[in-house]
Amino acid sequence: MSVPIRILGIDPGLRHTGWGIIEQTGMRLSHVAHGVISAATDISMAERLAEIFECVGELARHHGPHAAGVEETLVNANPRSALKLGQARGAAMAALAMAGVPVAEFAPRQIKLSVVGTGTADKDQVKFMVQRLLPRAGEMKLDAADALACAICTAHHLPPPLRRKGAA
Repeated sequence: MSVPIRILGIDPGLRHTGWGIIEQTGMRLSHVAHGVISAATDISMAERLAEIFECVGELARHHGPHAAGVEETLVNANPRSALKLGQARGAAMAALAMAGVPVAEFAPRQIKLSVVGTGTADKDQVKFMVQRLLPRAGEMKLDAADALACAICTAHHLPPPLRRKGAA
């Protein structure tokens, strides 16, 4: 019998950071929890980053994931936005590293391909497939669906030592 491996997925954002936790037992995936960290928009950038850092750290301490996946920043036409999003991503990754959780990074296209079967899927298609793959997850916001998709992608790409070790 396989030992469950708990995986935390993060979809970083300055306003809304989605998070989702799944367990993988053998080839079976099951939903544990999901949600969105919503930082106030009327506080400084440093305070927003601190809030993301604290909340992700608390998620890691409370749920004890064995691995985490974080969506990479899509470099788009607006370099300033990409830089700010990268800072939110960095705050989440630093919190996971401080909690001792190994972090994998995935491009949005790779996550979509892993969950939907095409790297060009839109957010609604990702949410639809996440709800089909994790039926007990129920209703969710798009940011949480993206985070659960990242967790699923992470499960598909776990390194062999972690697969063998599991929760042991």
